[in-house]
Amino acid sequence: MSTFELSDDGKASQRACIPELPLVYPPAMKRLLIAASSAIAICSLPLWAAETEPGFVSLFDGKTFSGWEKSIENPNTWSIEDGALVARGDRNHLYYMGHHAPFKNFELKVDVMTEPGSNGGIYFHTKYQEKEWPKYGFETQVNNTHGDWKKTGSIYDVVNVKESASKDDQWWTQHIIVNGDHVMVKVNDKVVADYTEPPGTQPGKDFTHKLAEGTFALQGHDPKSVIFYKNIRVKRLP
Repeated sequence: MSTFELSDDGKASQRACIPELPLVYPPAMKRLLIAASSAIAICSLPLWAAETEPGFVSLFDGKTFSGWEKSIENPNTWSIEDGALVARGDRNHLYYMGHHAPFKNFELKVDVMTEPGSNGGIYFHTKYQEKEWPKYGFETQVNNTHGDWKKTGSIYDVVNVKESASKDDQWWTQHIIVNGDHVMVKVNDKVVADYTEPPGTQPGKDFTHKLAEGTFALQGHDPKSVIFYKNIRVKRLP
């Protein structure tokens, strides 16, 4: 097959026209190319995460309870659905017991969603308990429309928030920053609670509310509350 084309001086010349053919690889080469492409795609994911949130490490793999331990009361409250830890049932607390603990100064980010009328919480500087409400550390409230007037982002019974900055049935990011004697809670990057512990503060009798160090816990509050927690990540601070 041939075609004619004009040169710069207007003369016609003939050239061969070779049709383009698709590349055909042997089966072994195909498998090699597919494996290489998959490896590149997988390796790019943590690089993207590191660029967007440098220094953060994940505490939840989205599939199992690895690194987490339930209190012994009502353990069936917890399940894993679509990459999220779901609290749906009677009171139970899920404690992070992985190798990254304990934590003192840190930034913790958790993506949270609630069904209407739900109550939950995210604890820090706490310790594992087999039952009851966690005594140690602090709770940051998860509550948009539950009857308790202390709403999402409250540092419970320390700095209480009357109006929630988040909404039911929508994901938000709860961001807890602890550095020395200072605690800040953000909801979708909005500061909702800011607390500096007064010098000489002593632990409370029923709930310590005293900055120290410890681990994290997620709360399952009651059978009418359904809370979703996912993308749990932390960055240590000096």
